[in-house]
Amino acid sequence: MTSLNPTTLQIIAATLFAVAIIHTFSTKYFEHLAHTRPAHSGLWHLLGEVEIVFGFWALVLAATMVVVESTESMKAYVSSRDFTEPLFTFVSMVVAASKPILQTAKRLVELLAKLIPGAGGIPTYFIVMTLVPLLGSFITEPAAMTLAALILAEQFFSRNITAKFKYATIGVLFVNISIGGTLTAYAAPPVLMVAGTWNWDTVFMLTNFGWKAAVAVFVNGLAVTLLFAKELTNLQTAKNPDAETLSVPMPLIIVHITILTGIILFTHYPPVFIGLFMLFMGIATAYPAHQDQLILREGLLVAFFLGGLVVLGGQQQWWLQPLLVNMSSDAVFFGATALTAITDNAALTYLGSLVEGLSDEFKYSLVAGAVTGGGLTIIANAPNPAGVAILRRYFDEGSVSPAGLLVSALLPTLVALLAFRYL
Repeated sequence: MTSLNPTTLQIIAATLFAVAIIHTFSTKYFEHLAHTRPAHSGLWHLLGEVEIVFGFWALVLAATMVVVESTESMKAYVSSRDFTEPLFTFVSMVVAASKPILQTAKRLVELLAKLIPGAGGIPTYFIVMTLVPLLGSFITEPAAMTLAALILAEQFFSRNITAKFKYATIGVLFVNISIGGTLTAYAAPPVLMVAGTWNWDTVFMLTNFGWKAAVAVFVNGLAVTLLFAKELTNLQTAKNPDAETLSVPMPLIIVHITILTGIILFTHYPPVFIGLFMLFMGIATAYPAHQDQLILREGLLVAFFLGGLVVLGGQQQWWLQPLLVNMSSDAVFFGATALTAITDNAALTYLGSLVEGLSDEFKYSLVAGAVTGGGLTIIANAPNPAGVAILRRYFDEGSVSPAGLLVSALLPTLVALLAFRYL
């Protein structure tokens, strides 16, 4: 176990980590400055980009390592970090948001919505808030977040809906995505970190986590739908533009779905999924008439955010791991839920996987707490920055308030907590 005698560099890294968290909660303020003080709007916009925050402070840490230790030490540390998750999130975001995949997802949502009673946008909204997050257990959480956010953007956020409705939606969506990936052993980042070490397979996940998550997802989705039923009733969902433009040929749809499936199957093997992504880019370039603009910028920003979290988070083990393992099984459930709000939930479960001799109750509590708190903040779960990158332009001054997200996620987080704790 890591000693609680930190080095100078570890103290600096912990301080920078705390500064990055404060910066994350301050992005709304910087965006406000960009609008009120145009003389330096470029700087304020940069500081207000939530996806920039952890990447920026990770670069500060790297520069500090050069000064405090050496260039070789910095290079060795950065090389020791695993950037598979940021790379995979970028690749899956871009491919899942391609026109053939998105068009297929929209049509499936439309078909399922016809089975749900309700007027206006109620059926479509309910499907997006419930079944799409659960779909994340099969196509991975980043892909599910991308699809849900894009459909919400087109069908609801681009319309005249209230800010209260927007924040309630992302609060429930982020929580449901975080817990909705626990039906399998490969889709949720915090589960991926421990599944191999603890021999948790999909049957184990479904029987111990998945059905409880499904209950919470449907309760949250139904609650937010009923809460804003009046607004949804008066809101006719937008007509699918694909019906009026050139429809994507079925062979091209099959090719895209095959590539996305391959990327998901080789989640842990960057050379393979990046190779498949290069193939995707070639096909997208060859058939521009059947593509909308790819979300490369958004994907790169999210990858930069997660990469920065990997670099900064790797220096926090000296205080996080002892804090976790000194908790009881009961305490770690609530502790992990709270700690997830200030650090990536996959980082917490990874630290737990390094400790030998943990009880089954402790393991369950750690993972359950980590996924429960995954919707509280932008940094709590890897797919969250992807959702923010897609939806933030629909919020006041083009920025999602971290405090607004936290407040809106509290009740759905409580529902998830009760499901994992008492069902």
